[in-house]
Amino acid sequence: MAEKSLFKQLLEASTVGLNLVISTIIGGLMGYGLDYAMDRWFGLKTAPWLLFIFAIFGIIAGFRDLIMLAKKSDDQSNKKNS
Repeated sequence: MAEKSLFKQLLEASTVGLNLVISTIIGGLMGYGLDYAMDRWFGLKTAPWLLFIFAIFGIIAGFRDLIMLAKKSDDQSNKKNS
């Protein structure tokens, strides 16, 4: 039973890096798409500002997920020790 719990913890920890990268890429793609749409539909030259802003939002979302995972892990270890 303890091995399964350890495996689950390792699996959750290994997804942290993926979550950071994927959220940054998704944010950047959203910003790029909005830059393209603003130029194409409205003739506004916003590039590369929306790309940068949404990439930063993606980075923030990735770190938020990291903090939530750390808190969850800490809560579980506190329950186990009590």
